[in-house]
Amino acid sequence: MAQGPTNSHQALLRNRQYLEGRLLVLGLQDPDLLAGLPAGGLAMSEHQGVCQQARQMAPSSWQVAFGYNDPALQTARADTVVVFLPKARQELDLRLALARAALVDGGKVLVIGEKREGIAGAVKQLRSLDGAAVKLDSARHCQVWQARPAPAPFSLEEWLRWHRVEVAGTAVEVAGLPGIFSDGHLDEGTRLLLEALAARPLPGPVLDFACGAGTIGAWLAGHHGDNFLVDGIDVQAQAVFCARQTYQRQGVAGAIIAADGLPPDLGRYAAVVTNPPFHTGVRTDASMTTQFLQQVSRHLTASGELVLVANRFLPYPELIQSRFRAFEVLAEDSRFRVYRASGPRH
Repeated sequence: MAQGPTNSHQALLRNRQYLEGRLLVLGLQDPDLLAGLPAGGLAMSEHQGVCQQARQMAPSSWQVAFGYNDPALQTARADTVVVFLPKARQELDLRLALARAALVDGGKVLVIGEKREGIAGAVKQLRSLDGAAVKLDSARHCQVWQARPAPAPFSLEEWLRWHRVEVAGTAVEVAGLPGIFSDGHLDEGTRLLLEALAARPLPGPVLDFACGAGTIGAWLAGHHGDNFLVDGIDVQAQAVFCARQTYQRQGVAGAIIAADGLPPDLGRYAAVVTNPPFHTGVRTDASMTTQFLQQVSRHLTASGELVLVANRFLPYPELIQSRFRAFEVLAEDSRFRVYRASGPRH
């Protein structure tokens, strides 16, 4: 779901006078922003839920793109590109590269972000492209900077990188992009989850919820063999792109679905496995997982099971037990627990 008005979005509205010509907005978080801007254009969000809402709510003068490889971005041309700061600093380089590819000659880029989001570091990144970048405004804990970098071509494939993951004798190659969870390495929670699944295999078919780059699904398919079916679902565009690349390289049988939560028409699985996120931007937010736990039983067979890894402090056990007849802790360490539940209450 959209996050609602942000300080960065409000800072942009305060500086409408700098928005000239056709606009490209990168990193949209609140679809309501588009109605307040003075002209139409193209808005990109990596969040599938934001894109879905924006397509329903935005004025007809706006087109909406999902992620960095959306076909609409390949031909996009803009006089002004607005770049909101992403959570990961490395992803800002990706956004700025996309911005440069869309700029017309003489076009400008506005970079907007809060102090807590790392605007000071972002300015250094921006000035590496245009040493004459200037600050236009400072308001609502945000800064607005303008630069006129030289246009340059962009290809998302050139940003793709691979790393190897090996657990319990099963190795997979995993794709990565800036801004994706656990880029370039296997996080501790997922490792604990895979070690638990090596000792207690899952029935198939499986759904990997919040699949990220497809690590869990690719590992499960490699560990089980024989065309073991694992579908994946994620809300983030980079995750969907990387998971599809990972599945293709490993020859995994299964689909990668872009969705905000669990679509009603998803169908049922013998097992659902997940290492779900608990942040929105820089804020702790377990609402996505809470909603998932309230809905997951309808997507499991009568004997289906859920396996979830989470930080020990997160309040999931009570909610899981309210939705399933059987519950246990499969594995744990000082930071994480792997929960298993079966017998969904439909």
